[in-house]
Amino acid sequence: MEPFISETGIVCPVDRMNVDTDQICPAEFLKRIERTGYGEFLFYRWRQDEGFVLNHPVYSKGTILVGGRNFGSGSSREHAVWAIGQYGFRAVIAPNFAEIFHNNSFENGLCPVILPEEQVRQIMDKALAKPGYELTVDLERCEVYDDQGLRFPFVVHNDPSTHEFRRQCLMNGLDSIALTLLHEADITAYERKAAATA
Repeated sequence: MEPFISETGIVCPVDRMNVDTDQICPAEFLKRIERTGYGEFLFYRWRQDEGFVLNHPVYSKGTILVGGRNFGSGSSREHAVWAIGQYGFRAVIAPNFAEIFHNNSFENGLCPVILPEEQVRQIMDKALAKPGYELTVDLERCEVYDDQGLRFPFVVHNDPSTHEFRRQCLMNGLDSIALTLLHEADITAYERKAAATA
């Protein structure tokens, strides 16, 4: 998994609440057996509307997605996070995330940025008013900021102990498998001991 330290990029505003995983990556694309190639299906149905934000040539180059409350609700499909990441987004900013989507983000190197709703609204309004608006998501400092004076502290998880653990995992590119492999020597020693006493 690619580590996430900091990302400066164009903000793509999806000004909707309760954006669910079926809207992010529709069910008809879940039959694929690969874990790659989902970026083209991101918000597939909404993109049939020419006015949808991702059809704008500037917003389509975004690397930071901003959405409303309850982002990633609905089914547990990991494909939604794959589609967002494979489209080119590195971070998603929202007031809160659905729990399974939130966990899937950490497992796939997508940085979930939790900010108060009024701060999310400020970022959304800036991005809507000026296509091409850039923001930095800095996970080392846990801040989002722009070059116009906006600067907000953020968390990736509302539980302080979980926030720090998840922050370190993202910064070091560690998903659950990589975390387990950090203990490979201990696992090997245990298996050898178990085999010897069997």
